[in-house]
Amino acid sequence: MRATVAPPLSRAGLHDALAAIDWSRPWLDPYRVRGQRVAGRIQAGASVAKALNAEALHGPVPSLAAGPLQFVPQADLPAGIPYEAHIAATARVPTRDNLHDFFNGLVWWSEPGLKRRLNELQAAQIARAGGVGAHRGAVRDALTLFDENAALMSAPADVCELLRQRRWHPLFVERRDVWRRVRLRLFGHALLEKLVTPRKAITAHVFLSPPDTSPHLDAELLAAKPFWPLPVLGVPGWWPDNETAGFYDDPQVFRPLPEQSLATDRIIAM
Repeated sequence: MRATVAPPLSRAGLHDALAAIDWSRPWLDPYRVRGQRVAGRIQAGASVAKALNAEALHGPVPSLAAGPLQFVPQADLPAGIPYEAHIAATARVPTRDNLHDFFNGLVWWSEPGLKRRLNELQAAQIARAGGVGAHRGAVRDALTLFDENAALMSAPADVCELLRQRRWHPLFVERRDVWRRVRLRLFGHALLEKLVTPRKAITAHVFLSPPDTSPHLDAELLAAKPFWPLPVLGVPGWWPDNETAGFYDDPQVFRPLPEQSLATDRIIAM
């Protein structure tokens, strides 16, 4: 899905943006090796699209129904054709020279099955509506939220329940040791882009997922908005400031669950 507020950068601006990425951050673990490789090509003069395509030297190319995935310049997107529909029909991803599309490409390489499924669902929704209208609808809204800001989590049931209830102190302080058994992977490329400049308030939308497998997604599930908020810098081991329990005493970031939500919310079985 395409954020409309991320224009291409100048060559110098793109180099500065890439240089600002701290690849030692734990949330970048799944993307570090490939990301540094792609960033190196860009800093040597390649466009983001060409640098991403060169990853074919290091493994199988992701495939869509229309053929092998290819990153192309943004100008290759025909006027009036929706971004998601174009990808589904051609397997070509219009790509700008900015951090947003850089991270989008890394996620395509790292999670091709899930990215393909999101694209298929988006294209189907666009076709059903006869194009992109003024209102996206619940499913397309959820698909965009997932693609831009989701985190995939597999965790013990008690951790999931504490997160559902937004009981932050028990979740992050009293049960801190349990986080060694939690698998959390940031998926949303806008989320990864925002975390280049970490801020306490940056929040992921967590989607529960079985370990080591892509989650099953369908329109009905996504229409129910099956996400829970998680302030990313609160994750134990991910930010040094959260070693102090008082870090979580910030109701502007670690907000309680409204009473009406607590009464009606439920864990979605995966």
